[in-house]
Amino acid sequence: MPHNAEIGHIAEPSTWETMPPKAYRQLRFGDWALKLGFMTQEDLKYILSNKNISKQMIGQLCLEEGLIDQEDLAQILAAQFSYRYVKLDAVIPEKLSKLVPVDLMARYKFVPYRKSGEQLTIAMAEPKNLLKLVDELEMLTDLEVSAVVASEHNIKKAISRIKTSRNMIDSSTDDMRLSVVKESDQGEYILSAEKVSTEESPIVKLVDSTILDAINKRASDIHIDTTSKGIIIRYRINGMLHQATNPIDAQHQSPIISRIMVRSELDISEKRIPQDGRFKLNVSDRYIDFRISILPTIFGEDAVIRILDRESIAGRQGTFQLDSIGFAEYELLRIRRMIHAPYGMFLMTGPTGSGKTTTLYGALSEINSKDTKIITIEDPVEYQLEGIVQIPVNEKKGLTFAKGLRSILRHDPDKILVGEIRDPETAQIALQSALTGHMVFTTVHANRSFDVINRFMHMGIQTENLMAALNCIASQRLIRTLCECKTAHRPDEAELMESGLTPKLVKGYTFYAAKGCERCQGTGYRGRKAVIEIMEMDDEMRELFMSRSRITAIKQKARESGTVFLRRAALQEVFNGITTLREANRVTFVEVDG
Repeated sequence: MPHNAEIGHIAEPSTWETMPPKAYRQLRFGDWALKLGFMTQEDLKYILSNKNISKQMIGQLCLEEGLIDQEDLAQILAAQFSYRYVKLDAVIPEKLSKLVPVDLMARYKFVPYRKSGEQLTIAMAEPKNLLKLVDELEMLTDLEVSAVVASEHNIKKAISRIKTSRNMIDSSTDDMRLSVVKESDQGEYILSAEKVSTEESPIVKLVDSTILDAINKRASDIHIDTTSKGIIIRYRINGMLHQATNPIDAQHQSPIISRIMVRSELDISEKRIPQDGRFKLNVSDRYIDFRISILPTIFGEDAVIRILDRESIAGRQGTFQLDSIGFAEYELLRIRRMIHAPYGMFLMTGPTGSGKTTTLYGALSEINSKDTKIITIEDPVEYQLEGIVQIPVNEKKGLTFAKGLRSILRHDPDKILVGEIRDPETAQIALQSALTGHMVFTTVHANRSFDVINRFMHMGIQTENLMAALNCIASQRLIRTLCECKTAHRPDEAELMESGLTPKLVKGYTFYAAKGCERCQGTGYRGRKAVIEIMEMDDEMRELFMSRSRITAIKQKARESGTVFLRRAALQEVFNGITTLREANRVTFVEVDG
């Protein structure tokens, strides 16, 4: 055993308070997996038979077969080599991370874990490497080195954050330019050009590097949160928040927020009330819009930057396409039939960030033609669509959804998009428009298709009028898709039960788990696709809603009419190997009858 190595410790299912007894020290990986309850004898026999064929390490084979996960592997290795296991937090304090070069961490798969006096503890994924590493580390740091074991996945995440933190200050690509774009009555013009790599101010460089990094990682939002531990920067990627850097000292909070507010032309002297703003940048010859929200908290002001990158959403052609959203072919045919209706209402529902706007933009792009007049009213206009009249809501100037919609109707439109129905007046005008020969596309916030009716009733809309106008209700979610690094996974009975499934129902299907690699930045997922539930309104369905029939009866009728409910659509992506069972459970409710 290497000198100064910490004693073996397994948190679950067994705990070693001292080094494992002598009889256990010579046990092999498979023996430890059995002893700690991570595998059965049958599993081990299966793996050993495959090992003779593949010549792979047993631990790697167990991962690929889905018998254990990364944390299980780390616990087994910790016991085998008599080290303590830790579930590593991927956030390594800046002072600690600077003790060791990043390339050395990447080479030996370790990160500094704790420093106490003259003692440095490192977290390793492969404890057998400590003997190769310990002398070099002790010479480099002038500290006595000990080790604990953590999962390779979390170690790679920690290394990635350390790299990002250093790159934001130390370097940036020379060819990436941030050009501030100003809007005037005469149009847009470039105000100034700033190279991140040559910017002298460290705060300006930090903010701009953060923006560039978020764009490169295809983030939809940047969260800058002030906490008791410092400033935490997180990116929302594929709908999930990921910490981008190590915590930044709280003393930089005010300059960072001020820089963002100056660029958004907000009042930097006002720190007691929320503020909203926007700015536009020219990044490598493409325009990107940013929406800013500043919120005062007990530790100072927090900022959220929404990134509206038209190019990344619209695709290579520069236009929004329904084909690129990821709908199943069957649902795509139904959507196209609905959007080409001559009049009525195409109503979309779903939470914020579920892709409603992208789907509606795709629908408008598809039906847009020279002989059709399409007008939209939105808050805000997220992307400009060629050949379509788009009106931004401006409540400060008195332009609300309701007033704008009234004006639109006097402008002789064929198709209308109302960004969101928020109040009774807008709802009434939108319904009236649909009943008088216009095709209306709109959204409303509701969890399920069935909840939409109640939302309109609460706004004072009669069910009869709503049913007469509605062509369909579409409910949408975005589900993360697995990266190519995915591994086969065999869910146990408990996992299946939590998902509303049984071994009999899933017999013959192959499940996959998210592994993580450099391509997907260690998340195991790369990109998202939409799953949709379309409930068409025929006469029988309208009668069921107007008679206040039970939900089960409405569901049965919808199912007979071809509706595939969200849960079923998400599970189908699991069965197709596109996503994981865990992701399907995150996005949709477990419904036995769904």
